[in-house]
Amino acid sequence: MKIFTSTQIHELDKYTIENEPVSSIGLMERAADRLMQQFRKNWSLNTEIVIFAGPGNNGGDGLALGRMMLQVGYEVQVILLQTGKLSAECRQNKERLQEYFPDNISEQTSRFLPPETNRDAVIIDALFGSGLSKPIEGIYRDAVEWINKQPNNVVAIDIPSGLPGEACMSVADCVVGADFTYSLQFPKLSFLLPENEKFVGKWNLIDIQLHPKGIEKTETGMIYLDKTDIQQVLKARSRFSNKGNFGHTLIWAGKKGMAGAAVLVSKAALRSGAGLVSVHSDEMNRIILQTTAPEAIFKTELDNIEAYNAFAFGPGLGTDSHTTEMFTELLKSLPGPCVLDADALNIIALQPHLIDYIPVDSVLTPHPKEFERLFGKSVNSLERIRLAREKSRELNVVIVLKGANTLIATPDGKLYFNSTGNPGMASGGMGDVLTGIIAGLMAQGYSSADSSILGVYLHGLSADQALFYQSEESLLASDVIAQLGSAFKLLRT
Repeated sequence: MKIFTSTQIHELDKYTIENEPVSSIGLMERAADRLMQQFRKNWSLNTEIVIFAGPGNNGGDGLALGRMMLQVGYEVQVILLQTGKLSAECRQNKERLQEYFPDNISEQTSRFLPPETNRDAVIIDALFGSGLSKPIEGIYRDAVEWINKQPNNVVAIDIPSGLPGEACMSVADCVVGADFTYSLQFPKLSFLLPENEKFVGKWNLIDIQLHPKGIEKTETGMIYLDKTDIQQVLKARSRFSNKGNFGHTLIWAGKKGMAGAAVLVSKAALRSGAGLVSVHSDEMNRIILQTTAPEAIFKTELDNIEAYNAFAFGPGLGTDSHTTEMFTELLKSLPGPCVLDADALNIIALQPHLIDYIPVDSVLTPHPKEFERLFGKSVNSLERIRLAREKSRELNVVIVLKGANTLIATPDGKLYFNSTGNPGMASGGMGDVLTGIIAGLMAQGYSSADSSILGVYLHGLSADQALFYQSEESLLASDVIAQLGSAFKLLRT
């Protein structure tokens, strides 16, 4: 699914109006209908509703939604805040609401007067959409500040008022703090930035059927990965396949006492479909590895590397001088791209000249602190995303920046944001599992970019499947490996 800028979404609205064809007010009516359908899924008819509408088209959406809610039986107060001219669509929806339900709408033009409401009421924010280009001031600011002090659930229409579509905000900014956001058609980049979680809350996409040809024609470098995107990447297997068709992965992981890292990477690579997996680890880890992952081949030496189709290095290795020396020599001699994680990245951060030896199309999988050690500090997550895109292009590597909505930056400048996963993944070993999945996919002939995109999605989907049996608190990295099979099955349905 494409992620568009606020300007592009405005252009897609225009394209839909011109080419469907549908009038602007007709498109707004459709959006309000879809919003009400979503609202009825979440809130019963005996819910009291307070809608704050602004002077633009976001306000028009709110006015139309209020009218439809009243028609089906909700108890609704609509407060229209306006200090100047209303948009044509907002004015038309104001007139429609006044015609049918004159007692349910009030206007405020110079001073904000808080409504009387109970704590069980739902407040709907339809003050401003994503096109707002200046800070909220005056009675609008007073309204936002009042909303944010209330204990009520707050639902934002399209985007919380005051939050731009492509920016990080702080608590000092005047932004509605929504509990839920009903976004029209597309996610906004700002929804994917951790700084904005306190404003956006949980968000749903509301399909308002913007013109598919307009969506197809509009270029963007940002994708929010969904099942359809991933199914286009996933390959079918021939019934006449053998293990040689699915490649041989070489893993180097686990110093003495860190056998768990080697086990997790190896089992994840095996479960992701690699034909063979060899693992080099400290000799003290041999019995543990061969007992817990008997399908993996234990390697005493890192030799004959031309025989392998994919490589993954780093989890649990440590950064001592001997390991650093071995890693340096190995990096210089690799015949193809590799997956670099954890201590492999830490060694490179300590020895920056090693960046020059990273093979083209390799995959780097840092978490934010590892990324910072490699490439320097960023002011906020948006700047970190831009830096990841820059470094991916510069080094000709794929960067998988781990976290909620894990980012995959590819050398062609594209940014992919993951839609799967849950907070239970914030525990040790999860990154090791991802490294193994990506390396296992690379062994099967997937490109570095496709291995990363598919691997990240599968990783999160497996964790989501695991929550049928675990809680977010109890989820372990091994639970994710155990659910890889069910994740693959879901993608093939």
